[in-house]
Amino acid sequence: MGLLDKLRGELVDIIEWMDHTRDTLVWRFPRYHNQIKNGAQLIVRPGQVAVFIHRGKLADVFEPGQYVLTTGNLPIMSTLQGWAHGFDSPFKSEVYFVSTRQVTDLKWGTPNPIMLRDADFGPIRLRAFGTYALKADNPGALLKELVGTDDVFEADEVNELMRSIIATAFADMVAQSKIAALDLAANYQSLSERLRQLVRDRVDDEYGLDVPQLFIVNISLPEAVEKALDTRTSMAVIGDMGRFQQYQMGQAMTAAAENPSGGGAATGMGMGMGMAMADQMVRNMGRSAGGAMPPPAPGAASWHLAVNGQTQGPFSTADIAAGIASGRITAATMVWTAGMTEWQPAGQVAPLAGQFAGATPPPAPR
Repeated sequence: MGLLDKLRGELVDIIEWMDHTRDTLVWRFPRYHNQIKNGAQLIVRPGQVAVFIHRGKLADVFEPGQYVLTTGNLPIMSTLQGWAHGFDSPFKSEVYFVSTRQVTDLKWGTPNPIMLRDADFGPIRLRAFGTYALKADNPGALLKELVGTDDVFEADEVNELMRSIIATAFADMVAQSKIAALDLAANYQSLSERLRQLVRDRVDDEYGLDVPQLFIVNISLPEAVEKALDTRTSMAVIGDMGRFQQYQMGQAMTAAAENPSGGGAATGMGMGMGMAMADQMVRNMGRSAGGAMPPPAPGAASWHLAVNGQTQGPFSTADIAAGIASGRITAATMVWTAGMTEWQPAGQVAPLAGQFAGATPPPAPR
């Protein structure tokens, strides 16, 4: 091999793109003065296409494969270049590699709540988020509309545009679907596919992009509405509210009895809850007997007790008599009923004073 042949061999180019990233959509092959020599080799790997731009116009597009650049495989370029004596001298052209594989795990979401009219809740606000995949579908449109003269174009540069398009399409889709807010979760799959088609129709024609995957991960209600729904669900799970109240009072009485440091407050609390629980049990027994409890007899008094600064009651006269007999109500216990101008000790109230005379005194202090 002569020296001239050796030098000529060193001038042969290899044009290729070894993509080590996962989110690059377009990469421009660097070339001094954009000169490509005769016989240069072009290697296009799977998941790529090579686009030749000559004098600002899209010339040739090469699918995956290996090519030797001559006039035989550059028909459009040869016509534009207008060589009269073959393809012997370098020519100027820009080569863009466009990735045709999917760029996955891209995120989308509604930046602000979407106002909708729901059949169950009326006007309501919804938020949504999810993931999508992106790939180049039309290299010419992508280069023309988005890339321009950039040497590297990544998915992040179009992510904000995609989020806006998806959010707008999502709002239109949910409003037109007329699906109740509580039923949206049951339709995630069909709504995701419908949303993907809406977005794809927009970006494919205009930007040369495809959306092979799009998923709705979550559609959420405002926090206050979610708390109200949780409360409503809890009440439905509890079922019989009366029995639940009895259970709570019993638990509180047990806790008060096991707390020796509670002192008079624990005793008063236990007394009040015990009387309220007894009254509730009497009412429930009346219901289970086959009918509602009769209303209080005309003129019957309803008494209220002041225990540790808290009002308890109302209690019937019979309840008060039972409390006096058991020692839970003393002559010093403050009471009030309709017609009294202020709270008074039970021992000074005429209807009750006589009951203390025969009451069994509490155990003597030690």
